[in-house]
Amino acid sequence: MDGSAQIDIEVLTGLHQIEAAEWDACACPEAADGGRPNDPFTTHRFLSALETSRSVGTGTGWQPRHVVARCNGEVIACAPLYAKGHSQGEYIFDHNWAHAYERAGGRYYPKLQMAVPFTPATGRRFLTKPGWEETGRAALVQGAVQLASDNALSSLHVTFCTEGEARDGAAMGLMRRSSQQFHWFNDGYADFEGFLQALSSRKRKNIRKERERAQSFGGEIVAYTGDAIRPDHWDAFWVFYQDTGARKWGMPYLTRAFFDTAQEVLRDDMLLVLAERDGRPVAGALNFIGRDTLYGRYWGCIEDHPCLHFELCYYQAIDFAIAHGMGRVEAGAQGQHKLARGYLPVTTHSLHWVRDAGFAEAIAQYLEAEREAVDQEIEVLTSWGPFRKADVEEQE
Repeated sequence: MDGSAQIDIEVLTGLHQIEAAEWDACACPEAADGGRPNDPFTTHRFLSALETSRSVGTGTGWQPRHVVARCNGEVIACAPLYAKGHSQGEYIFDHNWAHAYERAGGRYYPKLQMAVPFTPATGRRFLTKPGWEETGRAALVQGAVQLASDNALSSLHVTFCTEGEARDGAAMGLMRRSSQQFHWFNDGYADFEGFLQALSSRKRKNIRKERERAQSFGGEIVAYTGDAIRPDHWDAFWVFYQDTGARKWGMPYLTRAFFDTAQEVLRDDMLLVLAERDGRPVAGALNFIGRDTLYGRYWGCIEDHPCLHFELCYYQAIDFAIAHGMGRVEAGAQGQHKLARGYLPVTTHSLHWVRDAGFAEAIAQYLEAEREAVDQEIEVLTSWGPFRKADVEEQE
């Protein structure tokens, strides 16, 4: 790499403006050999599916403004970037910042969001071609900040980035924020029973009871992936998703067309777990498959059955991860109820830039106190975790 080379920044209004191979050479170089990407969410196929299905774009509050860095015409880095007209679908909450900013007479929206829409999953946000990590990351940060500044936008937010990106972004002057999720970790378990043996007796018994109750709903639970996923499965899941979306967010984020596109280009990236009775799905959970991590994303049902949510969303995901030698399950945003089911608290990371210097200083002070509070909460919750204590002898 020539340190004196000229880096040019380009802003795209859609993924159709860049070849999939150019984008993915930065987004998932680990998949160049035909293997899985670390996660599918920043791939060209996933982000394009959001755009072609109109889940993002005009009228959604998510306007694509993807940043691409080129050196002598070669794409060396890129990032999924959106102009946001609200703070929905992000899962790193800044509503209070927006209210304070506007009470002080400012205009918080639109803002810039470097993120995967509707996806609270940790992954690389500064996507760089191998060998261009430092130069590419700096170019993307500078390009995104310049875009916000030139357009008098209030702020830039980089959400669910990696810990390394958070450190490097802070070194470049961005403000670092900590949040919390619950993840399950595979400690080399041979099967689900091996996982249960690592838990305290009470938690172990509780999970067994929950699985028994869930399995007694009157049908069978089936996991589908790849070509086994059929279009009629999406018809059923769309009904589940609409119900959950209406209750949680007021309206679903994804359009029906997204699931049709997913059937075409993402089916190998997905695990769809359905509870079926007499061949008719009554509940389901959708997961995305990474190289070493399973990502739980959406759940819904048309019938309420005790513990079926826990079974489809958490225990079936653990079963799949163990069977496929995966190291982690990320079960999505929030939910301390996951702790009792073997999911431990972890820190998630984001980066922030605010154009107004005074407001930025106030946020920086808040973030420092928040990071300490998050660290303390994770320490306490971990101590309350369901796993057996090493110095305690337990019996069934």
